[in-house]
Amino acid sequence: MLPDAAARASRRVESLLRELDPIGHEAAHPEAGYHRAAWTPEDLQLRGWFRDRAEGLGLRLEQDRVGNLWAWWLPENLTDPSEIQPGTATTCGSHLDSVPGGGRYDGPLGVVSALVAVELLQQTGWVPAHPLGIVCFSDEEGARFRIACFGSRVLTGALSPERALACTAEDGTSLASALTAGGVSPANYGPDPSLMARIRGHVELHVEQGYALAPAAAPLGVATAIWPHGRWHVALTGEANHAGTTPLERRDDPTLRLADLIRTAREAAEECGGVATVGKILVTPNGVNVIPSQVDAWVDVRAPDEAVLDAILHRLEDFGLERESRTPATHFDPTLAETLGDACIAATGTAAPHIPTAAGHDAGILQDAGVPSGMLFVRSTTGASHTPAEAATETDCGLGALALAEAIRQLERAE
Repeated sequence: MLPDAAARASRRVESLLRELDPIGHEAAHPEAGYHRAAWTPEDLQLRGWFRDRAEGLGLRLEQDRVGNLWAWWLPENLTDPSEIQPGTATTCGSHLDSVPGGGRYDGPLGVVSALVAVELLQQTGWVPAHPLGIVCFSDEEGARFRIACFGSRVLTGALSPERALACTAEDGTSLASALTAGGVSPANYGPDPSLMARIRGHVELHVEQGYALAPAAAPLGVATAIWPHGRWHVALTGEANHAGTTPLERRDDPTLRLADLIRTAREAAEECGGVATVGKILVTPNGVNVIPSQVDAWVDVRAPDEAVLDAILHRLEDFGLERESRTPATHFDPTLAETLGDACIAATGTAAPHIPTAAGHDAGILQDAGVPSGMLFVRSTTGASHTPAEAATETDCGLGALALAEAIRQLERAE
């Protein structure tokens, strides 16, 4: 890399993040965070931004059957992504959608860093001998249709198109209609084995979701594994009635069982050694002077291994858990992790900690599908994630992009 590459990378990453800042975010109310649910007008604006930036780098755009966007830097002997042979392409990237009230970096930093890494490589005159792709996965957060990593799960076949297309948003919008509005055909929606077969290795850069790197004084980290995790729905039924005139002994109030669910989930997580959160609640009919007839709650459970996860779920089974998703533990490719560690040393001059994460990612879905995958983490200064308090320094973000560019070069040489 050129001598001032780190400084240029830092400035460039920040510049691109600022371009994204207004989308789904009110400057007058920064405490509200970012609202970029999949297949909304905000998401379509983000996808358009990605297309424009990728084309500005001379990359070839491709939209797969699921709606994921791929920007390809092709070697001189190829003219179209359809010519990419199996097992020859290296890919990187992340997602642009967010949770409700999300932070600035979760997702976008990975996409922006991949674009900057390509730009840095182009400025050195480097040309790939094999295809290099940047992917912008659709609906990683699952905020609108309630299943995380939609784009990568359907692409790899981990989630059937029939189950996916049966999903609806809270406002009644079907996934099929949302896809159609976004330019994706529901009739063609499904796995794409030929595209998956192209990829010989995938790297996802992500802001750290936790607080391990700052105490270690490390700007970057390398992921070793993803904890097993999942989401479960609980329907608690009762009887609607007047909140003032119904005697306590005649009430059938499901919010009492909700309180039990929340307390039991917390106690089970503490005692078993995992984490559990009741983070989404819908109350029917949701009137201040009405005893609810039903409460729908969603429980997110994560653990360092399957046995701990099962132990927590066992404590909750009397509440009638309905599984919406469950992802087993993912162990990233050790050879790729070693390459990413070398790239971090090249970028920062120091070794990067190798750490597991309790957050799910598209890279984990690809790894589980047989694609050697790895993750780079950029240090979080707050330890906060899925909140406007999410933060990383401009310098660390630049080092992340620099390490990603170095990893791409090293992976290119690996045969």
